[in-house]
Amino acid sequence: MNQTYEYNGYTLQIAIESDFQTRKDAHVARTPGYVAVVRICEPGTRLSRISPLRFVEKAGHPFVSESDALNGGYHAARTLVDDLSQRDIH
Repeated sequence: MNQTYEYNGYTLQIAIESDFQTRKDAHVARTPGYVAVVRICEPGTRLSRISPLRFVEKAGHPFVSESDALNGGYHAARTLVDDLSQRDIH
């Protein structure tokens, strides 16, 4: 699942990945976990301002659903844009 959003002039690209493990010794779960991969693109371009970031829930646990991962990635991306915008002002 991939979604693209516009926020404060930036393009937020959120991709959802499943069936990943956060630790090498982790056993395979019965239900897949989900991670949000976030790219933040400069206003007016397709260039990413920072490297793609992977987000999971608290304590390194995967999101339990695709919609939770999408929502979590979107909110994280908005927070990053707000922080980047604050840094550009000073």
